[in-house]
Amino acid sequence: MSRVVEEMEERLLNGSDVEQRRDLRKKIWSELRKTWRIALPSTLFRVTSYGCIVVAQAFTGHSKGTGLAAFALLQGTFIRFIYGVMAGMSSATETLCGQAYGAKQYHMMGIYLQRSWIVDIFTATLFVPFIVFAGPILRLLGQDIEITNTVDEIYPWVIPYLYSIVFTMTMQMYLQAQMKNAIIGVLSTLALVLDIAVTWWCVSVMGMGIHGALLGLNISSWSVVVAEFVYVCGGWCPHTWTGFSTAAFVDLVPMLKLSISSGFMLCLEYWYMSILVLMSGYTKDANIAITAFSICQYVYTWEMNICLGLLGAACVRVANELGKGDADAVRFSIKVVLVVSAVIGVICAALCLAFASQVSYLFSDSPQVSDAVADLSIILSISILLNIIQPILSGVAIGAGMQSMVALVNLASYYAIGVPLGFLLTIMFQFGIKGLWSGLLAGVGLQTLILSYIIYKTDWENEVKKTNERMKTWTLTLPNRESGATISTRDEERK
Repeated sequence: MSRVVEEMEERLLNGSDVEQRRDLRKKIWSELRKTWRIALPSTLFRVTSYGCIVVAQAFTGHSKGTGLAAFALLQGTFIRFIYGVMAGMSSATETLCGQAYGAKQYHMMGIYLQRSWIVDIFTATLFVPFIVFAGPILRLLGQDIEITNTVDEIYPWVIPYLYSIVFTMTMQMYLQAQMKNAIIGVLSTLALVLDIAVTWWCVSVMGMGIHGALLGLNISSWSVVVAEFVYVCGGWCPHTWTGFSTAAFVDLVPMLKLSISSGFMLCLEYWYMSILVLMSGYTKDANIAITAFSICQYVYTWEMNICLGLLGAACVRVANELGKGDADAVRFSIKVVLVVSAVIGVICAALCLAFASQVSYLFSDSPQVSDAVADLSIILSISILLNIIQPILSGVAIGAGMQSMVALVNLASYYAIGVPLGFLLTIMFQFGIKGLWSGLLAGVGLQTLILSYIIYKTDWENEVKKTNERMKTWTLTLPNRESGATISTRDEERK
């Protein structure tokens, strides 16, 4: 009898294990669907948006001797510098909108979006003088005269593009937080097609050279802005967009503080690559060095944009679940997105090694440039492998509102360790760009270890409490249009 009972218990236990495995599979697939629903359009937006810059560079590289080097120098230093600030500051919108959506405080999302426009436009305007005086600044830093003279010709085309970033970035975060980002992927893809057509016409048919390439970039970037405005304000976001409001001017200081810490967090990473581009201008053959490194940077940035799409997914999933108050779901979503990122990173690194010598001909006809790119391919592949985990951890931090802490980690990793080590390898051991880049890899490795420890030790139950407190502090009442009274979103739900 006891044996029969034991067998029955064993069968029940085995059945329970099977059921648990089935539940786990369903949970994993459900999380994967949610992750890719966010990550795929976000990745497509980032890849195609950056693709518009690459299109401009590709047409420029085949039209004028110093055009590619000049635009690469301007894009790799000042534009990348400002882009990092804008991308970081817009992540504050991602944090607040994601948590508001999870907490079902939908009416606050449109207000957060408008606040981000005010803060980001003000910040972008502060950086305009750096674009205007980019040529003189680069000459003072000892860059090649011929290349910087070309920079003087093209800087006016960059200013409209700078302001388009403010709107595309923030509206992407706003839509992404409410799972409406499929429209972003469609619009950015159409914009890339438009960019290729306009740039080809301006450069190849009209003979406008680098000016035509940058005109195409501006047309495509602003076409996305106009289309997103139509989508957001035209009634496709009825619960989260209730029109322009004076409430956007309330609590701007807390928004500014969060945006600055967010911008500081991400721009430290972008600036390091800008330093590498700048330092390549001091090498023996600056034109080839800048061009070769910028091509490697394009490949790296393309792969990084895929990881940034997953960063957005990690941010939204963490923010949503924190808003809902589910700490276990936060932990599970982090594990799933980390595995996805690892698989993609390994594939990209392998492709980079396989096609290292061919990719340069998309941008330049020079065999010397091709050889220089092939020489950097190994360190590029290592960079891609190290870039697998770090963006995901940053996305988790953004979703939880930990931007200030991560900014300090980035500052220590990149600029206390990476930069000194890079200069040491370059000056003392004569490793050139490889030395500087190796310093970057050391900084990324250290940053990844520190962030991994921080995320692992995070008390997510406590983060849920912090999120609830933030939502209560920042939430405004929603006007009742029928009675003129004001009721909160939670009161509406009870009714």
